[in-house]
Amino acid sequence: MEVSPAHRAIPVRESSQVSAGRAEAREAASRLRFDEEDVYRTGLVATELATNLVKHAQSGELLVRGVLDGGDGEVEILSIDRGPGMTDVTRAMTDGHSTAGTAGNGLGAVKRLSDEFDAYSQPGRGTVILARVTPRRAGRGRRSQWDVAGLCVAVTGEAVSGDSWQLCERTDGVVLILADGLGHGIQAQEASAAAIGAFDPARDVELTGVIENIHSAIRHTRGAAAAVAEIRPRQRVLNFAGVGNIAGSISRRGATRNTVSLNGTLGHHMRTARMYAYPWESDALFIMSSDGLASHWSIDDYPGLRQHHPSVIAGVLYRDHRRQRDDVTVVVAREARQVP
Repeated sequence: MEVSPAHRAIPVRESSQVSAGRAEAREAASRLRFDEEDVYRTGLVATELATNLVKHAQSGELLVRGVLDGGDGEVEILSIDRGPGMTDVTRAMTDGHSTAGTAGNGLGAVKRLSDEFDAYSQPGRGTVILARVTPRRAGRGRRSQWDVAGLCVAVTGEAVSGDSWQLCERTDGVVLILADGLGHGIQAQEASAAAIGAFDPARDVELTGVIENIHSAIRHTRGAAAAVAEIRPRQRVLNFAGVGNIAGSISRRGATRNTVSLNGTLGHHMRTARMYAYPWESDALFIMSSDGLASHWSIDDYPGLRQHHPSVIAGVLYRDHRRQRDDVTVVVAREARQVP
């Protein structure tokens, strides 16, 4: 099973860094074999988002990744800042509206150029904007029964993240797996990738068996923390098994329940794998993270955030609760809203 691609972080504090964001987005599109027009469009989206960071937030970052998901692929760009925020995101996207003395076409242009767009902002706390670009030649894919997104970023100074994650959709639910290789860098990445690779989506193995398989498969590596979550909506249950510092939380409005991971390091020290079952409801939000994300936060501290795209939710948590000295991964999942 392959690892979901990590994001590349591009700091944007001054106008000279806008070109770096544009170049990274264009390169991601080129790797996915977008045609020339779509590569250009992807670069424009990154340029507008980075320019907005300089003009309105003074500093921030773009997170960019390209994903080949069984079709033509997509480039995802997250713009994240701790700037003054916006009181009215809808108005800010209206052409001609500006608070910086410019033409005011930035966010409106980003939304038009993107195939998927979402934004969350709080006055005094900052803004997170999601833009996804897919080839215009691509047709509409199959509508998933799940909204799942993950954010994975390497610690500053490392070329690769030591975290890895992936999802597997099944007819009766979804399986999420997250692994955090011991330490940082390429050897940590090898350990976490081996952990993901040890999961066979074609085999319906109980989660304790999945953990035991990972433990055996990564003995040749430096080891990893890992967890597997299985959501079965018809049975209204979320099953969870983990070893090491992988956190999980099931959140409904006003109530959060944390999952249990056992002590140990897979590949080296593990006593007995154990699976825990938790109640699941259709309006629940499941968030799983590596220990690069601090543990003390609540989604209810962000009014209206749970209604936004899972990538935006992950971006807000990353911005406010990331531990700067570690790789970080945040995976957010919920049942898809049914559109009539």
